[in-house]
Amino acid sequence: MEEVKLMKGNEAIAHAAIRCGCDGYFGYPITPQSEVMETLMAQKPWETTGMVVLQAESETSSINMVYGGAACGKKVMTSSSSPGVSLMQEGVSYIACAELPCLIVNVMRGGPGLGTIQPSQGDYFQTTKGGGHGDYRLITLSPSTVQEMADFVGLGFDLAFKYQTPAVLLADGVIGQMMEKIVLPDFKPRRTDEEVRKECPWGTMGKNGRKERNVVTSLALESEVMQETNNRLQAKYKLIEENEVRFEEHYCEDAEYVFVAFGSVARICESAVEILRAEGYKVGVLRPITLWPFPTKEIQRLTKQVKGFMDVELNCGQMVEDVRLAVNGQVPVGFYGRQGGIIPSAEEVAEAFKAQMVK
Repeated sequence: MEEVKLMKGNEAIAHAAIRCGCDGYFGYPITPQSEVMETLMAQKPWETTGMVVLQAESETSSINMVYGGAACGKKVMTSSSSPGVSLMQEGVSYIACAELPCLIVNVMRGGPGLGTIQPSQGDYFQTTKGGGHGDYRLITLSPSTVQEMADFVGLGFDLAFKYQTPAVLLADGVIGQMMEKIVLPDFKPRRTDEEVRKECPWGTMGKNGRKERNVVTSLALESEVMQETNNRLQAKYKLIEENEVRFEEHYCEDAEYVFVAFGSVARICESAVEILRAEGYKVGVLRPITLWPFPTKEIQRLTKQVKGFMDVELNCGQMVEDVRLAVNGQVPVGFYGRQGGIIPSAEEVAEAFKAQMVK
C-alpha cells in the first residue's frame, strides 16, 4: 500500500535518504535547507538503520567527511545552500577527480555573497560547469515537485555509483520549502560491509575481501598521469551525455514558441502557457530535468519546428547560455529573469513573452 505523506521538499529529501539505504549524512545548517538535517535528527535513523547523521563544524568539514565515506564505498551525502556549497568546491573537485560517488543537495538562495535567504536559481553555473578548479562535470538533477525531491535522492545515488562521480540535487528554495503530498519510496536496507566490498572493489575498505588497502587520491604529480586522468574523465562525461539526458515537455507537439525553464519556474511557465494558449499563442514548455547533461539535442530538434525560445530563470541569465549554444542562432532566444527572491507570476511571464517574442 502506498504511503502518502504531506511534507516539505527538504523533509522529503531526509526521509528518502533514510529509505534508500544511505550510510551517512554530513552537513551544516543554512537557510533554506536546514530542515534536511533537522528531519534526520528527529527521525534518528542511527537507531533503526544504522545511518550516521552528523553536524560538522563547517561546510568544508562536511564535504571532506563525504570524501572519506565515499572513499570507503559507502552511500554518503551532504546538503547545503548556495554560500555553503561555495565553501565545498575544493572538496567536490577532489571527489570528482578521485572518481567517487556521493550525493550533494543544494537548495539555492540568492547571491552573490551571503545574499538573501529567499529562493534563487543562481547556482546553475556553479553546478553545471563544475564549480571548483579543473575540468570536471557534475550530474545535476533539478526537481520541480516535492515528489521529485524524494525520487531524485535514490536516482542521484544510482547515477553516482553507476559512473563513480558526484551527483547533485539542485533545487531552488521554493521547492525546498513548499509542502505537497508525496509517496515515499520503499525501504531499501543499507548494504553490509561485505556487499560494499563486492560492489565497490576500489574502496579503501579492502580489495576483494583481502586486507590490503586501495589508495584513493586526486593527486597526480606527473603531467602524463594528470593528462591520462583528465582524458578518462572526459570519456566518462561523454558517456553520461549520451545516456543520461532527462527532460519533460508540455504542449510542444504543435508549439511555435517554447519556454525553457527548470525547477519551480517550469511550473510557472506551464501556467503561463495556459494563459497564452487561451489567447491563441501556440506555446510549449521544455523542462530540463538534468541540467547536466543538458538536453541540447532536444532543443536542436525543436529548433526546426519553432519560431523562438524563451528562457525563464530566477537569476540574471545562466541557463540561457546553454539554450543559445543549442539553438546556434537558428531562431531567436529571449530571456526573462527575476532576482532577490522575487517569484514572477504566470501573468508576468506571459507578458514578457509577448513583449519579447511576438512581433
